[in-house]
Amino acid sequence: MRDITSQLRDAVLNRLHALPDGSASQRLQAIVGGNFDETQISSAAMKAWLAFWASSMHQPMLYRLQQVSSRRLLSNLVYEFRRELPREQAQEAGYGLAALIDGLWLRAALSGKPLDKTLAQSLTSHFIRQHLPNP
Repeated sequence: MRDITSQLRDAVLNRLHALPDGSASQRLQAIVGGNFDETQISSAAMKAWLAFWASSMHQPMLYRLQQVSSRRLLSNLVYEFRRELPREQAQEAGYGLAALIDGLWLRAALSGKPLDKTLAQSLTSHFIRQHLPNP
């Protein structure tokens, strides 16, 4: 599982490092892209994540790892939204985008079909545009 979480971290960081002067919108899209990276949406990775999430409810060490991963996503999203929004609005938007990312991913994982990256990109882009004053 540490390999998959490392791959997730790398997928997000590589995209963010490619945008040192990127707008909040561009950097949010980079975070979304990292979460929908091929390393995270392959059949094997999706099965591993589902097993991990189920086990994390019963095993304290896995729960801690899950909380770190969840907090990292939320922190990254809120940080970028905070560049253009007041704190409360940034937190709400970050939470909403995290829920959208997780929900799209989970629906794909449970459907047994590949994640529709075009649809995921469209929905997350729309969400970002709705919440930023200058997307």
